[in-house]
Amino acid sequence: MRSDTNQYSENILAGGLEAGGTRFNCVMGRGNGDIIARQTFPTTGPQETLARVANFFEQGISVHGPIQALGIAHFGPIEINRDAKNYGKILATTKAGWSHIDIVGYFSGIFDCPIAFQSDVNGAAIGEYHFGAAKDCDNFVYITVGTGIGGGVYVNGALLNDLGHPEIGHMLVPHDLAQDRFKGSCPYHGDCLEGLASGSAIKVRWGRPAEELEPDHPAWELEAQYLAILCVNLTYCYAPEKIIMGGGVMHQKHLFPLIRQYFMSKMQGYGPPFNATTIEKYIVPTRLEGDAATKGALILAHQAHVMSLK
Repeated sequence: MRSDTNQYSENILAGGLEAGGTRFNCVMGRGNGDIIARQTFPTTGPQETLARVANFFEQGISVHGPIQALGIAHFGPIEINRDAKNYGKILATTKAGWSHIDIVGYFSGIFDCPIAFQSDVNGAAIGEYHFGAAKDCDNFVYITVGTGIGGGVYVNGALLNDLGHPEIGHMLVPHDLAQDRFKGSCPYHGDCLEGLASGSAIKVRWGRPAEELEPDHPAWELEAQYLAILCVNLTYCYAPEKIIMGGGVMHQKHLFPLIRQYFMSKMQGYGPPFNATTIEKYIVPTRLEGDAATKGALILAHQAHVMSLK
């Protein structure tokens, strides 16, 4: 744990929510990352899903006592600028039925405590910074490849921009139609990165979800090429010390050697001098295996609590 995490380790009880496009992960815990209660359930419609979240915390409060802050790491795009009129709301999203839902307003009406609101991938980046693969660096990018693709960027030990969040998954990438005739699945851009390489795109393209594809399936060579292009673009844009990759698709550990191989090839020797040893420390898997955003949400909650005392 980073030494600066200690300021969030006071003996208060916090709620954390990772609201993903596929599932919601609810936790109660403390700022040192300790989780004392949790529940996970599928993301369905907003009314049903948010009611289940509220019920989890209400039951937890009856056992453990009141939460003193709530941290929410939510799928995007969302408005995180507190001065914006739409603060706390989901913006136009690819998730059917969820556009323009007032997330902060909903929970503010139920729980009398400070609420912090961030994107799910920024929340995961916070978790990695304090507890995971970024504990040893201040400049990194966290990427999740799951239902969608998203990223959180840390520069000099802080999120790149706390007034908005990146939409890295909608990056436009080269699409060789002779090699890959799939038109893409993104309803906004078609063949952006998310439309070509997300878990949703894999399922549409191949007719089966990623977890059901064999390690030697041709999907993985193509997937690795698109994710290598992503890593090249991130390297040239942000010069990170490390690129951390998580999410359901990245559970396929055989992807990492392929991504590194294609990354080295596409860099063409221009930029940082990577070799077989350094590349394995540069493009790396998450160390938190599904808990990055929930732990990040607890940090967000404790930060909100500390701010409320000032």
